[in-house]
Amino acid sequence: MSDGERSGSVLVTGAGGVIGAAAAGEYARRPGWRVRGVSRRTPRQAAWEHLPVDLGDAETARAGLAGLGDVTHLVFGAYAERPTARELSEVNVALLRNTLDGLAAAGAPLEHVTLYQGGKAYGAHMGFFNTPAKERDPRIVQPNFYYDQEDLLREVAAERGSRLTVLRPEGVIGYAVGNPMNLLMVIAVYAAISRELGQPLRFPGSLAAYDALYQVTDAELLARATVWAGGEPAADGEVYNVTNGDQVRWRHLFPAFARAFGMAHAEPQPVPLAEAMADRRDVWERLAARHDLVPTPYEDLVRWEFGEFIFRSGFDNVSSTIKLRRAGFADCLDTEDRFLELFDRLAADRVIPPLR
Repeated sequence: MSDGERSGSVLVTGAGGVIGAAAAGEYARRPGWRVRGVSRRTPRQAAWEHLPVDLGDAETARAGLAGLGDVTHLVFGAYAERPTARELSEVNVALLRNTLDGLAAAGAPLEHVTLYQGGKAYGAHMGFFNTPAKERDPRIVQPNFYYDQEDLLREVAAERGSRLTVLRPEGVIGYAVGNPMNLLMVIAVYAAISRELGQPLRFPGSLAAYDALYQVTDAELLARATVWAGGEPAADGEVYNVTNGDQVRWRHLFPAFARAFGMAHAEPQPVPLAEAMADRRDVWERLAARHDLVPTPYEDLVRWEFGEFIFRSGFDNVSSTIKLRRAGFADCLDTEDRFLELFDRLAADRVIPPLR
């Protein structure tokens, strides 16, 4: 039975994020699926049932998930930020444990869990890692909440008889309003503000990052991979890198972005985005008022620290998707085309100002 022909009940945690929202939306488009999404924020528009459950507290999670005795699939996209590796592991392992235990207490016949990781599994946050990264590469010595979550999930799956798949995207972009961890919005808002200030579009990171190879995962492609993994027996217990399938350089993309926004392009200029863009709230609010943009608090538009980290990574960031393709999921996208399509969509829906 193909993933499109399956049916069941899926719970998506972190459904307010760009990854979770896309996964919930993809399941909702498939016939026969009941979809519920857990998120702190109430979504503006959603084709699924929203559950405002605090998964960080075991008893609250158990009570909030008590009515979910029909859940067959869990897509785990919840995440909480903390300042140290130890704290990061503690809180995010607790989110997963509380969700699994809450569903078990509800009597849910859980069949499959999809867990998301990322380039940090290979040490992308450490300054360098072996590329192209492959799923069989050894873990790094530094503590990592990805490993702790995966170990917990494998232990629980073995005890309770459920299946699992781990997906590793990188540089996720997607259509999402009010979710700041989105590279698409970093670029779109930065470009719109630069244009309003009469400036050309400059890459705001390091020269090394400008020329390094990078890769991107479209949220909708990742969502299709999520549904595929949940219905593919061969994916049981496996880890897969999931990207658009191409590699890009910001040196090539930023001139294309400038053309899309009707701007001049100039050579890179390193900018501390978190500091510089914090002082540009008034510029954005002026743009929002002039173009009647969808009301979104400035702090919910973009997490500038996230963009600054990506744009200062001066080494190749490439992972192999051969294993995923051999397993049967061969979906791919042209990253430049996808950026431009999403910019157009954001502008058409008045999330950002008109492109020209």
